[in-house]
Amino acid sequence: MLHHIALTLVPNIGDVHAKVLLQAYNNDAQKIFEARKGELDKIPGIGSVRAKSIKDFTNFSRAEEELAFIEKYKIETLIYGAEKYPKRLLNCYDASTLLYYRGNADLNTAKIVSIVGTRNNTDYGKLVTEKLIDEFANHDILIISGLAYGVDSIAHKLAMKNNLKTVGVLAHSLDRIYPSTHTNMAKEMVEQGGLLTEFISDTKPDKQNFPKRNRIVAGMSDCVIVIETSVKGGSMITAELANSYNKDVFAIPGKINDSKSEGCNFLIKTNKAMLITSAEDVIEQMQWTSNKKSKPKIQRELFIDLTPDEQIIIKILKEQSPVHIDEMYLKSGLSSSHVAAAILNLELQGIINQLPGKLYKMV
Repeated sequence: MLHHIALTLVPNIGDVHAKVLLQAYNNDAQKIFEARKGELDKIPGIGSVRAKSIKDFTNFSRAEEELAFIEKYKIETLIYGAEKYPKRLLNCYDASTLLYYRGNADLNTAKIVSIVGTRNNTDYGKLVTEKLIDEFANHDILIISGLAYGVDSIAHKLAMKNNLKTVGVLAHSLDRIYPSTHTNMAKEMVEQGGLLTEFISDTKPDKQNFPKRNRIVAGMSDCVIVIETSVKGGSMITAELANSYNKDVFAIPGKINDSKSEGCNFLIKTNKAMLITSAEDVIEQMQWTSNKKSKPKIQRELFIDLTPDEQIIIKILKEQSPVHIDEMYLKSGLSSSHVAAAILNLELQGIINQLPGKLYKMV
């Protein structure tokens, strides 16, 4: 863990390059620091400048301090690709290599919805948020938001009121809460959901941290719902990121002369979000309806004509279901093209199904 933390501290090494390095050394961060500069230099995308940054890094004492902080406050560390790491983030090219988490919510539960919106919501925005979450109450959905004023805090509070778990993604470290007025709410969320961040202790909620926070909000969910926002609001960043990650984006329409609905109307007009007026619209679009007749189960033991690649995929799905496509790559050891071909053939044979969020399960 020490070296995984240290890797996040190396200058010139961001999330994308960190993942390249971890993949090159089989997720062993210690080997990255032990490697020769010439060896690091040859890794595609790393080059001499980043290789030098790694070899020149000496601030392991800061990583040791963070380890002590983690142990003292019983913080869970989620390493990219590990069992408890949010699997939906694996599909995001710029996903964090290390996350810090306090809570009891399963970040890989079957249904996850991110709800975002303006910090200065109208009564309409509050009413709509309340209506949506009330309607979600019977669907066992994990609600994600950013713990900010306005729509975020309404979503978190209503989720807990309706006995839904809710996770706040922070733009700072876990040793503080911003805004401070949400401290009590955050404590409740640790007991009925959680708090998640990629930021090391003693990190302030600086302006540049919020877009980074937003990409996690967008990436770790199945879909994003935008309640109210101006065209330049932070929620628009989250919506754009969600679209770039091939997530479903939904937006609540509003009056054409209302600045708080301007962003939502724009997303709908430009086909970057689907217009919704109720939670049922989301449930149907995400195919989360529970009243559909289940197809007869196929006797999997009878499939003897599978290719070796298909047999590997079936073995993974028998051990764990559902499984995200990126986790399939990691566990199978196959190339992405081989995995894609095997999955397609298995789907055509009616052996596996694709779920929202690029998850797969046995029929």
